[in-house]
Amino acid sequence: FKELSAMIDPKKIYSAADAIALVQKTATTKFDSSIEVHVSLGIDPKKGEQQVRGTVALPHGTGKTKRIAAFVADAEKEKEAKDAGADLIGGEELIKQIVTSGKIDFDIAVATPDMMPKMAKAAKILGPKGLMPSPKNETVTTNLKKAIEELKKGRVAFKNDDTANIHQIIGKASFSTEKLLENFTSFMEAIRRAKPATSKGVYMASITLSSTMGPGIKTSM
Repeated sequence: FKELSAMIDPKKIYSAADAIALVQKTATTKFDSSIEVHVSLGIDPKKGEQQVRGTVALPHGTGKTKRIAAFVADAEKEKEAKDAGADLIGGEELIKQIVTSGKIDFDIAVATPDMMPKMAKAAKILGPKGLMPSPKNETVTTNLKKAIEELKKGRVAFKNDDTANIHQIIGKASFSTEKLLENFTSFMEAIRRAKPATSKGVYMASITLSSTMGPGIKTSM
């Protein structure tokens, strides 16, 4: 880690292209490291109106295949979800199964609006893990085909944590520098669009790139 850190000037703010090229050089794990973006925001996380959240379709995905569960109420929507590539499809029986076993075998949940009252039974299990479908991140929808296909291609949801930071994987070290740069640019533009109207002063205090277990590299837009 010290050797990798020595490659980076801690006082320098690198251009996005240079930072991405450098972060790939510091990704020396035996597995294909994830490339992460960490954004420190100049918001008050305690104020509800200053929360930053949204969704963005990364042009080249994150490099991680996500299992999607679709909660539907009828056979027509079940077929739509299946054709779109959902990995797990069900209705009340699936909800009951989750509530009874406490087991979750998916990374993202989508649901049709008519299923949301029934989903409340599983809220205590799904909610703490950030898996409860929500209109805010476009996982409650009548257009399951579009939602599932976009999620499979690389649409991600983001929101600030309690310390006013946002953390997001934008790809793998094996991606080309160009693909990582395009994903980075798309993600940062989404954060900029999500700026709360009540946020004053500096919005993005700092942007840092890092690989899994690698040192942080300060960068600009």
